[in-house]
Amino acid sequence: MHAFLRKILFPLLLLLPLQGAFAQSGDYDVFVPIAKYLSQGDADAVSAWFSDNLDISVIAQGGNASRSQARQILKGFFESYTPRSFQVTYTAGRANMKYALGELNAGGETFLVTLFVSSKGRTFSIQQMKIERAQ
Repeated sequence: MHAFLRKILFPLLLLLPLQGAFAQSGDYDVFVPIAKYLSQGDADAVSAWFSDNLDISVIAQGGNASRSQARQILKGFFESYTPRSFQVTYTAGRANMKYALGELNAGGETFLVTLFVSSKGRTFSIQQMKIERAQ
């Protein structure tokens, strides 16, 4: 049985993750550039993904805001908490709505980031962003 596992099953198990990667390679992952800009602390680049009006909450402060107001809120957060890294930990979605959870390391603390992104064709926009301290 051991030789069977080594010769047959082990190579097959190695191929399984690749199959999923190839199946998804045609899908655009909107969270890749957003994650990059969050990890860089680039509020201007992140705000380019904001919808005209969005719901933003940063450490329990915020609400419905224009793109410009939301950019200022995010810029203020980045000035107080310099980002070190951001990693998406979970994504989900359906046809026109995507959801992501991630961890932002900034200012020596860890923050949980929630993003809701809507899409119209190939155009994506952040409808909701929430940044809260990790427990």
